[in-house]
Amino acid sequence: MKFSVKSGTPEQQRSACVIAGVFEKRRLSDAAQRLDEASGGLLGEVVRRGDMDGRPGQVLLLPAVAGIAAQRVLLVGCGPERELADSRYRKIVRKAALTLNETGAMEAASYLAELPVTGRHLHWKVRQVVETTAQALYRFEQFKSKPENASRPLRRMTLMVTDRQALAEGKRALAEGEAIAAGQRLARDLGNTPANICTPAWLARQAASLAKSQPSITHKVLEEKEMGKMGMGALLSVARGSRQPAKLIILEYKGAKRGDRPVVLVGKGVTFDSGGISIKPSAAMDEMKYDMCGAASVLGVFRALSELRLPLNVVGLIPATENLPGGNASKPGDIVTSLSGQTIEILNTDAEGRLILCDALTYAERYRPEVIIDIATLTGACVIALGHQASAVLGNHPPLVHDLIRAGNESGDRAWELPLWEEYQEQLKSNFADMANVGGRPAGTITAACFLARFTEKQRWAHLDIAGTAWRSGEKKSATGRPVALLTQYLLDRTSR
Repeated sequence: MKFSVKSGTPEQQRSACVIAGVFEKRRLSDAAQRLDEASGGLLGEVVRRGDMDGRPGQVLLLPAVAGIAAQRVLLVGCGPERELADSRYRKIVRKAALTLNETGAMEAASYLAELPVTGRHLHWKVRQVVETTAQALYRFEQFKSKPENASRPLRRMTLMVTDRQALAEGKRALAEGEAIAAGQRLARDLGNTPANICTPAWLARQAASLAKSQPSITHKVLEEKEMGKMGMGALLSVARGSRQPAKLIILEYKGAKRGDRPVVLVGKGVTFDSGGISIKPSAAMDEMKYDMCGAASVLGVFRALSELRLPLNVVGLIPATENLPGGNASKPGDIVTSLSGQTIEILNTDAEGRLILCDALTYAERYRPEVIIDIATLTGACVIALGHQASAVLGNHPPLVHDLIRAGNESGDRAWELPLWEEYQEQLKSNFADMANVGGRPAGTITAACFLARFTEKQRWAHLDIAGTAWRSGEKKSATGRPVALLTQYLLDRTSR
């Protein structure tokens, strides 16, 4: 899918289709009004007779309209004009993209960036058109013998601005949107790949491939033997039940001075999570291939960074392993020693994500990070608390938590803060080790973060629990690519300070 930005009037666009909005009560948007005038009032007549009244989700395709250069006109319902906010705008864009993809219009000129979204400027609207369109048209059919793609899919979209002075801003937004969309696509592809293909070694090869294609990115991989010598007993305890060796994948993006302290992103990479000895129920266990979506999001952010060329240093750490039952698997009651030297009583082997993350978080200290952000499909409790709309964010540095929430609001990839109070630490007490790896059912998302907090006390750190946002279940089951947009926006915001 290719995007471009240009200026021009809608009636003069020689395109397979021109897209314009219609508000409720049959009010034409500015672009639709221009098309109406050029067509001798045809659009106004169509809406007056009830074919389109502007309700959200409505679409009307008009072929070969006299007086208009485009082969088709697509009218999209936008709802009440004064109530056009972020979520509805994305739904409008998505509906337009899906409709075009089904009609055989392989390219289009879109005037949706002119719509007056409450509190939003042109830059935001252009980016959302790019990201939302790319998300809507995403398909993962690599393993189908007969892919079900549209015969004449939408391949090119021109985002129209009516003011030539806005072209430069529109092109900057387009570049950001395309970079984020590329990162999301990579993260979704990685997440959707089945676990018999996406092993820790395969994930390491994807990181190597990304680094090889981008001069600004370097990579290396720590093997189990080296991790054992270092003392990563928590991470390695998770891998014991699997025949697939664990990996610690390390990526470095160098866009700033050598001495500038980096942002460190740590992504949970459990390529399949059966729960180990504390085995999960069989229903929907296939979705546990998505337990590496934190790792996928880190790779997605590095993909976006390679295009944006931001003046930052960023490190990505991906502890990758499977969590399976086996004769050598960790057992409830086992005690392991982490890289930090702290001991952990494993009360539940299905609370494995925090075990691999804690060693990676300790390893991150050697980079003298400015901040550390870990990203993990960590707790089912997060889905109960926040559903599938927002990721949870917890941390020990309020400015960092605030910046992540703000980046989520700007990007539409939202997060919500949960408390990280000292009182919750009581739930992690162990009679036999420094801590237990679970704190019981109450406040499960919070106590998981409390566990990680014990390994980041010297750092500015935040934790993103993406268990409810990293993938969708049901008929449209798929990885979502979240929180690539949130994290990339956070990095963009750091460069604008």
